[in-house]
Amino acid sequence: MTKFFQEFREFAVKGNVVDMAVGIIVGGAFTLIVQSLVADVMNPLIGLLVGGVGFSKP
Repeated sequence: MTKFFQEFREFAVKGNVVDMAVGIIVGGAFTLIVQSLVADVMNPLIGLLVGGVGFSKP
C-alpha cells in the first residue's frame, strides 16, 4: 500500500492535480446522468414489464 501512496504523491507533484480534478468533475457528472437514466427511463420500463410495480416510493 505504501507504493500506492508514493506513486500518488509523485502524480500530485507533477502538476497532474488539475487533470485529476477534471476527472472527478466529469465522473460526478457521469454519475448524475446514469442515475437519471436509471430513475427516469429504466425503472418505469421495468415496472411496466413486471406488472405495474412502482419504484418511486421507498
